[in-house]
Amino acid sequence: MYTTSKETVDLDFDTLDYKNTTALMSFINEQGKILPRRTTGLSSKEQKKVQKLIKRARIAALLPFVMGKS
Repeated sequence: MYTTSKETVDLDFDTLDYKNTTALMSFINEQGKILPRRTTGLSSKEQKKVQKLIKRARIAALLPFVMGKS
């Protein structure tokens, strides 16, 4: 069982865009992986939207696919 503290996120998901990389970086860990629902505390609908936006930003080269490798 996971006992992590869930942080509340104050984002407007209607206006969230793939170009807003600072907001999307809060849903990515230090390796570049998308954080799961149990740690972000998002609903299923919100998590799917964030996941889609992160993938779109990666393809547009706004977010890296892998972080920390040199």
